[in-house]
Amino acid sequence: MPALFGVWAMVSDPRVIVVEAESHWSFVPSGDPTGAALVFFPGALVDPIAYAPLLRRVAEHGHPVILVRVPRRGAFGGADGPEAIDRARAGMRTVPAPGWVVAGHSRGAEITSRALLRDAAAFRGAVLIGSSHPRDVSLAHLRMPMTRVYGTRDTVADVEKLEATRHNLPAHTRWVPIDGGNHSQFGYYGFQPGDWPATISRDAQQALTLSELLAALTAAR
Repeated sequence: MPALFGVWAMVSDPRVIVVEAESHWSFVPSGDPTGAALVFFPGALVDPIAYAPLLRRVAEHGHPVILVRVPRRGAFGGADGPEAIDRARAGMRTVPAPGWVVAGHSRGAEITSRALLRDAAAFRGAVLIGSSHPRDVSLAHLRMPMTRVYGTRDTVADVEKLEATRHNLPAHTRWVPIDGGNHSQFGYYGFQPGDWPATISRDAQQALTLSELLAALTAAR
């Protein structure tokens, strides 16, 4: 799905420097950022630029961000295997940071789960957004802070599906419902088939998501 409104967020300005690389984009606050950094996996079939407005705002608050180019946008096995995680690690090596939080939306949360299983020591926290993952693996043993953010009108990853995988998350996981939020509005790519219409604006849903990402990054210092 194409990004509708994200292109403006890909341009550097005095506050944030945006760099495009083969494996990722980086959003780095100007000056000498000292905050923890975020690595983000987009949802499958979604143009990664759809998440640029959200991630740029994270950078504007002083936190470097790596937006991973998932191979083939996650289609035809592109989200499977080690390549997406390898691309994330390549991006992380380009940005010095005192600590890292990993996050992903929808299928991006599945990649996030595998990244945590592969090398949990690389991260100080995780945020799973609009996703019932992890479904096939368990992260219940992890002690790091973890947050699951979901929209109450998300019918792609609805509450029933989330509850079915609760046992795969640590008992201390924070569950954060966004009342009236849906699946599509976690990005800027229009309306996703199978979703319900949201009853809050995209900007409102994005602001609440941003707040949770910033909270996770603050805790990771």
